[in-house]
Amino acid sequence: MSNQTGWYQRFPLARRIEHMAMLLSFTTLGLTGLPQKFPTAGLSVAVVNLIGGIENLRSIHHVAAIVLMLGTIWHLIVFGYLSYVRRTRLSMLPSLQDIKDGWQALMYNIGLAKSFPQMGRYTFEEKMEYWAFVWGTAVMVVTGFMMWNPLATVKFFPGEVIPAAKAAHGGEAVLAVLAIIVWHMYGVHIKSSNKSMFTGKMSAQDMLHEHPLELADIKAGIAERPVDANALRKRQRIYLPIAGVIAILLLGGLYGFVNAEKTALTTVERQQPTVQVYVPQTFTPAPTQTPTLPPTETPLPTQPGTGSTPSASSLTWDNAIGAILQNKCGSCHGSSATAGLNLSTYVDAMKGGNSGAVILAGDSDKSPLIIKQLAGGHPGQLLPEEILQVIEWINAGALEK
Repeated sequence: MSNQTGWYQRFPLARRIEHMAMLLSFTTLGLTGLPQKFPTAGLSVAVVNLIGGIENLRSIHHVAAIVLMLGTIWHLIVFGYLSYVRRTRLSMLPSLQDIKDGWQALMYNIGLAKSFPQMGRYTFEEKMEYWAFVWGTAVMVVTGFMMWNPLATVKFFPGEVIPAAKAAHGGEAVLAVLAIIVWHMYGVHIKSSNKSMFTGKMSAQDMLHEHPLELADIKAGIAERPVDANALRKRQRIYLPIAGVIAILLLGGLYGFVNAEKTALTTVERQQPTVQVYVPQTFTPAPTQTPTLPPTETPLPTQPGTGSTPSASSLTWDNAIGAILQNKCGSCHGSSATAGLNLSTYVDAMKGGNSGAVILAGDSDKSPLIIKQLAGGHPGQLLPEEILQVIEWINAGALEK
């Protein structure tokens, strides 16, 4: 696979296009994901403003995630074709020789070995990068599904898995970005200026330095296994229908991933209340005692409110409301502060989240916290009687003590 100028074909066009698609999707995911993990950082705020708001940022992040998953499906189908139909050597699989090469490289770098290890088509470093990417993609897909579809997730797992998935997703994202910048970019594009994934070719000199064993196989004519045309067509007839079914199933799974439910995080401004709060027109004549919980079948108010008429109440954050919100909402809106909203303390609760205040003292009708709860179906859904208590507390001024 060489020509008269001493260049060797290393990656075909299809593989280079696949790499470029994964590169662009990964970069987009990093640029749109990290601002969501570190929302208060100045650079994150600048990126969100540049994009046009958090909703645009999330939409771009979701599209990039879909491209990454489509690329993964394509990679699996191509891998099956190359391994079964073409009978290509599975040179990316780890082996004992990789451990030996890694050890010899370490000894050489610290001056205890006389020579650097000679390696074949893929070095031990390239294999480590590849399988780290495979592992990272698996983690991101699983945790991404949990955050994208929280209601479907909590049908099978406890609610605590949602903040756990958020932590794992963000941590893996930071690790992946650092690995690409520190490890891949330096080792491949800076230290050796390896452009073969973009040009598809590598010079004889670079081959001799990076992949001497592969170069020797190419010159000996044994780099690729001979392919029998009849056997190839027979394996194609077997594999292609199976691959088609697998592709349809995977694409169906991806469609379900994206459209299982419409409960992905959205900013409060886009929330539209489906039920308004009924507030009595008469004032409460005197402060009342903290009401005991009525029966669980207490219905939610269904009549439109008439405004934010203040009412007196002995309900405060310290004696009732804080415990209610921490118990039901703390798994997502505690220290993890999903969407920037922390309901673990009075100060944090009144501060609100990334989209502003969620508790408007004296006006439960317009408080996003109440609007969200009355819509129903929230992972941290309050009981009807608990919602009534929070409404009474807000209309009474949302006092702390």
